[in-house]
Amino acid sequence: MTNSPSGWRQARAILQLPFVVTVVVPACVLLLEGAPRLAPWPGWLLGLPLALAGFALMATTIRFFARSGEGTLAPWDPTRRLVVAGPYRHVRNPMITGVFAVLLGESLVFRSAGLFLWFGTFVAINLVYIPLVETPALRARFGADYDEYAANVPAWIPRRTPWEPPR
Repeated sequence: MTNSPSGWRQARAILQLPFVVTVVVPACVLLLEGAPRLAPWPGWLLGLPLALAGFALMATTIRFFARSGEGTLAPWDPTRRLVVAGPYRHVRNPMITGVFAVLLGESLVFRSAGLFLWFGTFVAINLVYIPLVETPALRARFGADYDEYAANVPAWIPRRTPWEPPR
C-alpha cells in the first residue's frame, strides 16, 4: 500500500504549475494578441494531436508521481521515492516534455507568435533550471539510485527501449 498524496495536494500542485503554464499564461497571451485566430487545417492537424498527446503524457506522469513516488510534481511537495516507472523508464523529464508538447501544439492551433515565444521561453527556463537546480536536488535526495538512473535514462530525448532498474 502506498502513501499517495491527497487529492487536494495533487490538485494544488497541478493548478499552480502545469495548469498555469499551459492554460492561464496561454489564455493571457491570446487575450493580449486580440481575438484568437484558429489556424487553417494544417495547423490543427499538427497542433491538436501534439497538444492532446502532451496532456496525456502530463496526466500519466502525475499519476506516477502520486502512486510510485508518493508525492506531487511540485518542488515544495516532491516525491518521497525515486520514480523510475512508466514514461520515466524512457526519459527523465516526461512531465516537462508533455508541457512542451502542449505549448507547441497550442501555438500551432492558434497560429500565435506570442504562444510560440512563450513555448521558447519555457523551454529555455527549463534547460537552465533542471540541470542547475532540479538534478542536484534529486542527487541529494536519492544518491546512488539517482546517479544510476541518470546514467541510463536520458534527460530529454527518450530512449527507444525502457530502462530496467536493477533489482
